[in-house]
Amino acid sequence: MITDDLRERRLEVIREHMDTEVTKEFDRTLATFNGRPHYEIMATGQVFDGDDEVMGYYRTTRTAFPDQRHDNVVCHVADDAVIVEFDLLGTNLGEFYGLPPTGKAFRVPIIAVFYFDGDRVVNERIYFDSASLVTQIGRGELLAMAGEL
Repeated sequence: MITDDLRERRLEVIREHMDTEVTKEFDRTLATFNGRPHYEIMATGQVFDGDDEVMGYYRTTRTAFPDQRHDNVVCHVADDAVIVEFDLLGTNLGEFYGLPPTGKAFRVPIIAVFYFDGDRVVNERIYFDSASLVTQIGRGELLAMAGEL
């Protein structure tokens, strides 16, 4: 079992991570990791490892959805992870996988599992329904490319 102190420190790291993703202070977001950021997007099979790849992920997603944000955040603390349930919201206002913006908004439920070593994140694994997201923004044609994204 983790201590109450470590639990609180991890929750503060999650708050910092998620808040700075919204405010686009990505250097601060990267600082929540243990020195090497690592993301796994389970819906698409994408993996982003290291500062450059993760920053590329941030630039790509925030170009497509500059108003991306979280709502209804609930955290569940385990011994080696924090599981975060939330709604991800945004509007397709920029290029998304080479396609022009549709101007349409989305809201999809997400589960993000943040794995920890001490009070630093070692991996963020994200689960969501990508079909719902692309359908809501009017890009159903991306469903045929799902294995390529």
